[in-house]
Formats: sequence, C-alpha cells, structure tokens
Amino acid sequence: MKKQPKPVTNPYLAGTILGVVLFAAFALTHSGLGASGAISRIQVSLTKLIWQSHVDKVGTFALMGAGDTNPLDHASVFLLLGTFAGGMISALFNRRLRFEILKGPRISKTQRLFFALIGGVIMGYGARFARGCTSGQALSGGAVLSLGSWAFMFCVFIGGYATAYFVRRLWAD
Repeated sequence: MKKQPKPVTNPYLAGTILGVVLFAAFALTHSGLGASGAISRIQVSLTKLIWQSHVDKVGTFALMGAGDTNPLDHASVFLLLGTFAGGMISALFNRRLRFEILKGPRISKTQRLFFALIGGVIMGYGARFARGCTSGQALSGGAVLSLGSWAFMFCVFIGGYATAYFVRRLWAD
C-alpha cells in the first residue's frame, strides 16, 4: 500500500518560521535571503576556472572573484545549498519527493518544459536587471522596507496576473 503524503504545514506557522529564518540570516550573515547572488557567485567561479583574465576585467565579476578571491566563500552560497538540501529533506520526510511534470491538458510535456525554460531565462534576466531575485527582493528588501523592492513585487504580481489571462486556457479542462 502506497503511503499518502503528510498534510502541508499551516501557512501561518510556515510564515512565522520563514520570518525567523530571515531574521537569523540578517543577524548571522548581515544579508538577507535570495538565490541570484549565490548563482552569480557560482557563475563567476566557473568562469574563473577557464578565463581568469575575463573575471578580472569585468567589474561585477571582479568584485566577487578577482585574483585569489574565492567567489564561493560567501554566506549566500551556503544559504542556497542549505535551501536546496532542506527542501529535498523536507520533501523526503513528508513523502512528497517525486519527479513529475505538472501541466494542463492542452499542452504537451515538451511545450511545458520549453515554456518553463523561457520563463526561467526571463526571470534570470529580470533578477540581474533588478539587482536581486524575487525571493531576495520580496523577503529581504520588503523586510527592510525598500521602496524598490516593494515596487518590484507589485510589478511581479501585475505581470503574473496579466500573463495568466493569456495562458489560463492551457491549464483548464
């Protein structure tokens, strides 16, 4: 008999825990939560392996990995790895770990993966352009009442609702 997944956590409890984690991140690392900074550091470390002179010449890269500086020696990288590991452990513990492609009945798996890739590229570009990802902007920037972060998040929700109007038929029966 297949074991059923455990019920999801109460959203108020989960929000409280997230607030405590955000406070702890500020207290321990002097920066908030977010993934794009860590991903940039991973990108710089990989670029540094094959083209050190490029890292030294590009200003944003040089800030992270010029000379003998290790771009991976930063709290954001450990936060990203911990987030991934914690999510996997939680999913395993709550019997929710599985590989699946969620899609509507009017779209193929290939189309779903293609649109997910395109959306990821757009969000990645947007994160670099906005100087932070949605998690960093919403959680960390919102927590310190950054006007730019609040404006960014309003635009994210407006863009999401506007896009949903055009793609909603792909998910409906």
